[in-house]
Amino acid sequence: MTQSTTDRPAGRAASGAVVPVLAFAGIVVAVMQTLLVPVIKDLPQLLDTAPSDATWVLTSTLLSGAVATPIMGRLGDLYGKRRMLITSLAVMVVGALVSAFTSDLLTMIVGRTLQGFAMGAIPLGIGLMRDMLPRERLGSAMALMSSSIGVGGGLALPAAALVAQHSDWHVLFYGAAGLGVLAIALTLLVVPESPMRAEGSFDLPGALGLSTGLVLFLLPITKGSDWGWTSGTTLGLFAAAAVVLVLWGVLELHVKAPLVDLRTTARPAVLFTNLASIMVGVSFYVVSLVLPQLLQLPKSTGYGLGQSMVVAGLLVAPLGLTMMFTAPVYARLSAKYGPKVTLILGLLIIAIGYGAGLGLMSAPWQSLVISVLLGAGIGLAYSSLPALIVGAVPASETGAANGLNTLMRSIGTSVSSAVIGMVLANTANHVGGVAIPTMHGFRVSFLIATAAVAIGLLLALFLPKPNHAPQLRASSEEDANLARAEAVLRGFRGRVLAADGSPVARAKVTLIDRHGRQAGATLSGEDGNYTLTVPAGGAFVLAARATGHGPLASSATHAGDERPVDLDLSLPGETVSA
Repeated sequence: MTQSTTDRPAGRAASGAVVPVLAFAGIVVAVMQTLLVPVIKDLPQLLDTAPSDATWVLTSTLLSGAVATPIMGRLGDLYGKRRMLITSLAVMVVGALVSAFTSDLLTMIVGRTLQGFAMGAIPLGIGLMRDMLPRERLGSAMALMSSSIGVGGGLALPAAALVAQHSDWHVLFYGAAGLGVLAIALTLLVVPESPMRAEGSFDLPGALGLSTGLVLFLLPITKGSDWGWTSGTTLGLFAAAAVVLVLWGVLELHVKAPLVDLRTTARPAVLFTNLASIMVGVSFYVVSLVLPQLLQLPKSTGYGLGQSMVVAGLLVAPLGLTMMFTAPVYARLSAKYGPKVTLILGLLIIAIGYGAGLGLMSAPWQSLVISVLLGAGIGLAYSSLPALIVGAVPASETGAANGLNTLMRSIGTSVSSAVIGMVLANTANHVGGVAIPTMHGFRVSFLIATAAVAIGLLLALFLPKPNHAPQLRASSEEDANLARAEAVLRGFRGRVLAADGSPVARAKVTLIDRHGRQAGATLSGEDGNYTLTVPAGGAFVLAARATGHGPLASSATHAGDERPVDLDLSLPGETVSA
């Protein structure tokens, strides 16, 4: 059974700098995904290897990020999200330094694999925000953190292009390591440890099973165009992935504390959000693959825009900037209409952006317009996803649930990379042995993105309406205080008492529902008082324990009244009702 505690480390509180520091960490992590895009065509020469082997420098980061995201989220729930965030960033720094000192393919792949592990920082940051921030700040904060993956990717393109054009390409990794060290230092100085903990042990067999299944699934997706989509290797890996993931699912359903709670994941609110996330990931990556190539193709092709690497990066950079500035807009829209509506609105804007893009490919300024439109839509969509997920899962599962959602986005970008790469390759013109993408290939890519958005819209429409006011909506401070006061009246309250009748401070009080699942937890105050919100009326068990006292497990029924329920640690097993 998963339980949680809400004790906050003494002397540490969430300051106003927590949100920008966590968002900065997310941006630093996202930089790893697009760091090598400006030099991707030169990697075979830079690493003295074949083009098919050079792609492992990108594939390795993708695979390790997919594996690390749900695992680090679960470890954060168990052992502390701040601790795991710092661990993720530290592994990334090590990987960046490994890559900075080598031009050997194998060593470079090792370094890039280590860099991919940092992707777990995104769900960890979202979990930290949920655990520490008041309701009125949570909506916009999580929106910014969720969008940081796009912001970092968009801003990294021009910066990396500038470095690659005027300096040795290894400087990219030195810069990444420096950013990672800065993010670690700021996190240590500003971010307190999460007050939430999930109890239980880490599901190692589940982690190994999920990791194996993901690698077997993503590997043929990323390498299928090289191996052949109907080759024995590709089809064999897909079949093996299906078998492993099915067996993993059966295992997770019978584990007491699973890595991923599949029953929670099967809830409509979580399931349709995760499926829509895949479509958003597909749509996000298409523009990142198409526009830089279109902008840099020479004008002699008849459709290329003839821009330099740096200018192309600058024209695409508004994609990330717009996503960043969309976060406060999302907070206001979500406060009024809810995250489901903002997700649908974001998807509609993405569809408009790609639809307009089909006719806006003849001038550099048109790329700027497309970037702004898509940045606004993707920013709204990305911002809505964690609010939908967090609103549908227990607080003790925030890290793992958001880790799975981030994984779904990564799967979307992986599928997008494979499909768009195949489309551009199959529609390319070959001149002097060099494949040159065509305008037809670019337009087909935009049509694929539009189709993905349409599927995402359909999935979003199936999202259920919330049964209660979402706790993640941004609102005025007065509304938040009123909601908290109302929550107290809807729950259990009382005191934790010792054998002599004196109040017990910092006793852990846990609320357990009739299914044996944790429904809430808190610590008693210095005066022994506690309050616990209940999700609905019905029968519960109130469990209390404190250092130096015996544990207590008492049944309690909530009928909507305000009778206090005192927990006397001298009377284990006492039955009370409310």
